Amino acid sequence: MTRSRPIPRSGAPDILRPPPDATPARRRAYEVVFGHESSLGRLFDVVLIAVILLSVAAVLVESIPRYRADWGQELRILEWIFTGIFTIEYGVRLWCVGRPGRYARSFFGLVDLAAILPSYLSLLLPGGQVLAVVRILRVLRVFRILKLAHYVGEANLLGRALRASRYKITVFLFAVVTVVVVVGSVMYLIEGPESGFTSIPVGMYWAVVTLTTVGFGDITPVTPWGQLLASCLMIMGYGIIAVPTGIVTAELTLASRSDRAAPTTPPGRMVCPDCRLDDHLPDAGHCRHCGTALVREVASQ
Repeated sequence: MTRSRPIPRSGAPDILRPPPDATPARRRAYEVVFGHESSLGRLFDVVLIAVILLSVAAVLVESIPRYRADWGQELRILEWIFTGIFTIEYGVRLWCVGRPGRYARSFFGLVDLAAILPSYLSLLLPGGQVLAVVRILRVLRVFRILKLAHYVGEANLLGRALRASRYKITVFLFAVVTVVVVVGSVMYLIEGPESGFTSIPVGMYWAVVTLTTVGFGDITPVTPWGQLLASCLMIMGYGIIAVPTGIVTAELTLASRSDRAAPTTPPGRMVCPDCRLDDHLPDAGHCRHCGTALVREVASQ
């Protein structure tokens, strides 16, 4: 009795691997499509990324009127060739995994599906094929192919910092929305329809454009009081832009210090018993969010 060939380790979770009774062809397909240890698997991924980039380039070129007029038919044929390749590849991925439904609902499964839907959607909705540019998301597989673990680690660090600052950012955004509503309403009252401020939403749009220092110039105040309010809002805009940057930078610094101190700290997490925030420095005594005394939660063995 021959033993089944072991499956090389890959970036896919165990639940997505072929079942133990999978046929040799199914196992081989899995090794090539999901594996990155073998030379054939790495070659498959590199070729796939090249095809993805070419397909996205074809969509971009087709959106240019001059090239669409000269090469529109050829570009459409090329697009359907790419769609056929991605459809076959998506079917093979579903066939060789142990839980096709689980893979279809995963992040990369949804991205793979989104890569082929726009072309079929264009049969019902002309122009829908331009949505095929979402295929560029599939290039994220390059992190797995090239084993850029240090980039993934830095991305996790950034993610932790953003999660830790979500409450402060939420309060900040609420304050900005309040300023926009108030200033937009006051500007509508001061300038009126004669200056282009035909409604409060239009005044809010102007406030957003001015507060973010974009300044399209499509609507401008003409009265002295309106210009004074606009000047104050412009100055306020410089300070508001710096707030989220400072919040995220502070959280990044804390997260980096926590990572460096992690090997020398005792096991467990410093968790706030009130707001349940657990992203604190190892020697912290009180929650940096609500000020409650911290307790150390030790994971059960």
